[in-house]
Amino acid sequence: MSIARFSVTGDSFMTRRLPKASDYPDLPDLRELIGSADFRFNNLEFTAHDQEGAPAAESGGTSAMSEPAVLDDLAAYGFNVYNTANNHSLDYGEGGLRATIRHLDERGMSHCGTGEDLAAAAAPVYVEKNGVTAAFIGQSASFNSFNPAGPSSPEVRGRPGLNPLGVTALYHIREDHFQSLKEIAAATAINAQTDYDRACGYLPPVPEGRFPFGDLNFVLDEKEYQESLPKEADLMRTLEGVAEAKKRADYVFVSVHTHYYDGFDNDEVPRFLKTFSHAVIDAGADGMIGHGPHTLRGIEIYRGKPIFYSLGNFIFQTETVRVQPAEAYLNHGMKPEDGVRAYMLRRSHGDTTGFCAIRDIWRSVVANFDMEDGRLRAVRLHPVSLGMGEPWDRRGWPHLSFDEETLKHLARLSEPFGTEIGIRGGTGYVKL
Repeated sequence: MSIARFSVTGDSFMTRRLPKASDYPDLPDLRELIGSADFRFNNLEFTAHDQEGAPAAESGGTSAMSEPAVLDDLAAYGFNVYNTANNHSLDYGEGGLRATIRHLDERGMSHCGTGEDLAAAAAPVYVEKNGVTAAFIGQSASFNSFNPAGPSSPEVRGRPGLNPLGVTALYHIREDHFQSLKEIAAATAINAQTDYDRACGYLPPVPEGRFPFGDLNFVLDEKEYQESLPKEADLMRTLEGVAEAKKRADYVFVSVHTHYYDGFDNDEVPRFLKTFSHAVIDAGADGMIGHGPHTLRGIEIYRGKPIFYSLGNFIFQTETVRVQPAEAYLNHGMKPEDGVRAYMLRRSHGDTTGFCAIRDIWRSVVANFDMEDGRLRAVRLHPVSLGMGEPWDRRGWPHLSFDEETLKHLARLSEPFGTEIGIRGGTGYVKL
């Protein structure tokens, strides 16, 4: 089998059309860099339609809708496969989801992660190039309760939505804290309804050494930490999908969108994602492509396969979204007629707090790697800057930066996984 070349990137929250060439000279170089690969991946973190869906009661943070023509500009970078499963997939309900899928399909843009029911959302998308076929499975671990697609039955068609990766969180605490929780629960009756449901047989008994506190689950332990596990049904569905895709494709990749992190540090990869990534590779996948926290996270080479725990942002333009639902304004004590710019300034305290003030949001990498006969041959990391501090109409576009500090930052994040990154001429090279 000949060498297969891959170019993978993180989130594109894109709300503006591409500027003129004279105002954006980096586009040809980025297009050449990405286009040099056979398989070119991006996470589509917005819905694309002209108000073809109603705003959902809950959004992914900013209700993300861009005009469909923005898809043409995203494709201009050279991508040929997209994950559409993320916390914004259903910002405009089923109508917005269906419209986005339709606009992608009309443009021949291959995508995975969402669909008319769970089977469609979980289905791999196959891309063939130069006699090599690669399959991509898209998932999201960050979503609102109404976002997951539902399975179809012989009697009832399933629910449109995203391919979910549910997460079970367990909080391990010492005996003194365990007893304190029981006392608080007794004083506040926080578990009264679920205790009644268990007494009536509607819920299973609580396992020994565990204690539910409202929606949270605590475990009696000698150490205190947060444990996260992928939900068994979602994990098994993905493993089965990987095994099936491997029969039809030379390479299989799983893409996961998640905002979760361990402890208090956004850089820390959550335990469930490590478990999940190892499991899909053990099942035959050739790598995992992560995104979601809007910042870089470490790279792991597991059994000779790449795991990009987060590739950060590729395009990030939340401030220039065209419209927001009425509830967005009302939730911030504003009137809908105040307008989007005023809303964004209120939310960011005059563009001084939140994402706009976090340096790591505005630096990322394009990761290019080569595989041959199922083996990883090379990984090259190309730093990108998204223009922190620039005016809103220029901020968020990717520019090749050759910034060695970004690469050193990624190298530090990758050290706990035993990954070494060398740096030459503003490009990072993973040592294999």
